Amino acid sequence: MRSRSASIGTFSCRCWRAAFDAALSGCFQVSGEGALLFVRVTPNASKDEIRELWTGPSGEQRLSVRVAAPPDGGRANKAVVALLAKALGLPKSAASIRAGEKDRLKTVALVGDLKAIAARLALVIAEKGSSEDA
Repeated sequence: MRSRSASIGTFSCRCWRAAFDAALSGCFQVSGEGALLFVRVTPNASKDEIRELWTGPSGEQRLSVRVAAPPDGGRANKAVVALLAKALGLPKSAASIRAGEKDRLKTVALVGDLKAIAARLALVIAEKGSSEDA
């Protein structure tokens, strides 16, 4: 008899499904033309990277993102958009800061195939894990 936990890439279905559910219920929301991704940004980091899910004091979940760019003149925002677009397999023009341009907590609008974006986001989250306090 075949095991029910077949793997997708290097992740088991159970792990992938848990990450997918977390992505859809927490930091990812379907909007009119695409999706909204809620992120927590740390500028002036040592390198650009997507970290893990971050849970705020009120229980909201956001994807923790670190960028090397400083928060001057929108450079950190541009780095966030470029990093997320690359990680989610989207062109840079398909991602934009919708809210929080001058705040650590941002909302990023994503335009594209929702299923593909959600699946890619789930894989990114599964690779990084989750944290209560990043």
